[in-house]
Amino acid sequence: MKLKKIRQDFLRFIGNHFLYYAVNVLCKSLKFNYTNKNIIDELERQNKNFVLAFWHGSMLLPWYLFKNKNFVALTSQSKDGDLLARILKRWNYDVVRGSSSKGGEVALGIMVDYAKNKSSIAITPDGPKGPPHQFKAGAVIIAKRSGLPVVLAAVGVKRKRNLKSWDSFEIPKLFSPANVLFSEPMYVDEKLNHDEISQAIKNCEIKLNELSFKANLFN
Repeated sequence: MKLKKIRQDFLRFIGNHFLYYAVNVLCKSLKFNYTNKNIIDELERQNKNFVLAFWHGSMLLPWYLFKNKNFVALTSQSKDGDLLARILKRWNYDVVRGSSSKGGEVALGIMVDYAKNKSSIAITPDGPKGPPHQFKAGAVIIAKRSGLPVVLAAVGVKRKRNLKSWDSFEIPKLFSPANVLFSEPMYVDEKLNHDEISQAIKNCEIKLNELSFKANLFN
């Protein structure tokens, strides 16, 4: 147990000091192919904010692609969340800490306030502990309370390594082709009842899984 903790502390030390640079070099090397990027371009052209949702296991590229763009990010209060928060802050995200199991309601309220005050929101709806690819309520609730649309983002990387984690976290290999697919903006009526909200969450889950399947198709 002591040896395992020493190893974890060493990896976090490396992450704290070198991960930011390694991630930037890796992401800059990838060959991106976009589908429906015109949706994002049009929202940005009209200066309209939105709630961007993407799966936890493939979050590296969406975080990278939306840096320096007036986004607020939700990350967990764990030690791994500390690593992510440091990188996101250097990418000029405002970072809110919380999850469904710890600090969730407070974090959700803060995110809604940001959304109402001219910020876009980035969130992994199956994080921080899963189950993988199951959409939790946060993104839809933020959209309902703020009036911002939800845009789903799916990523597929042709050459990658999957970690042995709950989300099979994807690490692209250098110079790999990568597909990025976006959904149409989806608005959530503030008058929806509980059952209708549950259905909206399920619809987002189905759509994001469909996009993820397509994103991982390569010739």
